[in-house]
Amino acid sequence: MKERALVVERRLGETTRRALVAAGALRTDLAIQREGEHLAFPLHPEASVLPEWGEVAVRDFDARETAGTTEYRDLLDWPAARRDLLPRSFDVVGEVVLVRLPPELEAHRYEVGEALLRFVPGSRLVGLDHGVRGPERLRAVERIAGSGDWHTRHRENGLELDVDLERAYFSPRLAGEHARVAAEVRPGDRVYDLCCGVGPFAVTIARDGRARSIVAVDSNTEAIALLRRTLTRYPFGGTVSASVARLEEFVPSAAPVDRIVLNLPREGIKYAILVAPLVTPGGSLNYYEVVSRDEIARRATVVERSLSPVGVWSVPGVRVVHPYSPSSDLVAVSARREGA
Repeated sequence: MKERALVVERRLGETTRRALVAAGALRTDLAIQREGEHLAFPLHPEASVLPEWGEVAVRDFDARETAGTTEYRDLLDWPAARRDLLPRSFDVVGEVVLVRLPPELEAHRYEVGEALLRFVPGSRLVGLDHGVRGPERLRAVERIAGSGDWHTRHRENGLELDVDLERAYFSPRLAGEHARVAAEVRPGDRVYDLCCGVGPFAVTIARDGRARSIVAVDSNTEAIALLRRTLTRYPFGGTVSASVARLEEFVPSAAPVDRIVLNLPREGIKYAILVAPLVTPGGSLNYYEVVSRDEIARRATVVERSLSPVGVWSVPGVRVVHPYSPSSDLVAVSARREGA
């Protein structure tokens, strides 16, 4: 049968599958189609996917030989009104599933947890996500099903990252950004990955092998310890120098570099201005911030104006990474410092 499909390279297959499952967009009653070096994933008719995830097309799919439960909600024998409150999406980080629930469903969180534990292949622990808090961006998580601790190894973009969801910041929704920014690094670039968390940007850039040096910095000692564990498993690990420091401590004595990555969404523009002087002319600043949807169209102009005290900058566009709240999105800003 002909249905909407998301077509991606095979090397991105597992990352894409997890993202589609988490977004509630993957049809599990139809078989994923292999097309040489590409895969075609069947999509729900109403599913929305971001352009950077891949090409949306139409494909002729076969039914799965054994069609399983298509949604975790099917495992809950609830009244329709309560089922309608359940979120369609959730995050999968290694063996851990994270879900956010509206206040009306928190009393039923253990039932939801058990349903997700049964639904997500390979999962061992389900957590209720109460959000990221504090200067070290620690996630408040509550166990609602399963066993074990919050440490896991998460696979994305052909890499395996050490993650501890209770002790250090990590977002599985940025896998596409980790690969995209790494692909933009030029041969010989010197790179800072600031507020790096467990270091997915730094590790991906190091794996691609074009950067001359990469310095990853975070104020959370646990995050840097996890990054160092990841680096010990790879022959390119020596390219990355991982340091514990606050931005205010690191910036004054830091040498200029060709590219800075800054993932601090809640205070993105504030700290972008702080680190911008470290970007050499012709270099780039990639940073992330949460922006109201009615501000996105003019955000590039606002950023150019905000950075002007430290040089001439061009911002060709602002990319929406994913929805953040009913009225705002997480966006990626790529700014280039003009000059030789």
